[in-house]
Amino acid sequence: MDITTEVLGWAEILWDYHHLHNELQPADIILVLGSHDTRVADWAASLFLEGWAPLLMFSGGLGRLTSGVWQESEADKFARIATEQGVPCERILIENRSTNTGENIAFSRYLLQEKGLDPESFIVVQKPYMERRSYATFKKHWPDKDLLITSPQISFHDYATAEIPMEKVINIMVGDLQRIKLYPEKGFQVYQHIPAYVWEAFEKLVSSGYNKQLVQ
Repeated sequence: MDITTEVLGWAEILWDYHHLHNELQPADIILVLGSHDTRVADWAASLFLEGWAPLLMFSGGLGRLTSGVWQESEADKFARIATEQGVPCERILIENRSTNTGENIAFSRYLLQEKGLDPESFIVVQKPYMERRSYATFKKHWPDKDLLITSPQISFHDYATAEIPMEKVINIMVGDLQRIKLYPEKGFQVYQHIPAYVWEAFEKLVSSGYNKQLVQ
């Protein structure tokens, strides 16, 4: 698909909306939501090694973007990356059964309870364009916890790679924005306001063929 300058402009509007720009603060635990982007694991490991939290938890089995592609769970792959960067194994928790963002939060909560842990503050790490959706999902499942969201510090124009091409990035962002709109009514997320200009960019992208990750 030919990605025009116009398409990139609409996509960057979605990218900017998906970001929350939270300022890092020390927390009880870093919770990393699995994905197909291993740079998320790199960023989470760097946060742990900088001392932002004493525990690092990875959550993710095989989801819609990794099922049939990866052989090991997202959480296990991310944890291996973290240990290779110097994170001690005894500081890592792994939840490797979840298949979507809601399960990431719910199953992580169950595992922490099983371990007798009840952290009050979380740094949640995800892909850059899933910050807002991660926030909305976490707050629905665990509203009483202090939360900030962060992601690899990469610009929109530098984000795409050979493994994650721009066309795929745009399709996923479009799908995630649709979920931010639809999922509160289903009880999956808290409500998030979507400005009219952001939704207009979404509609233009959908009409241009970026509809591969939409909920049917």
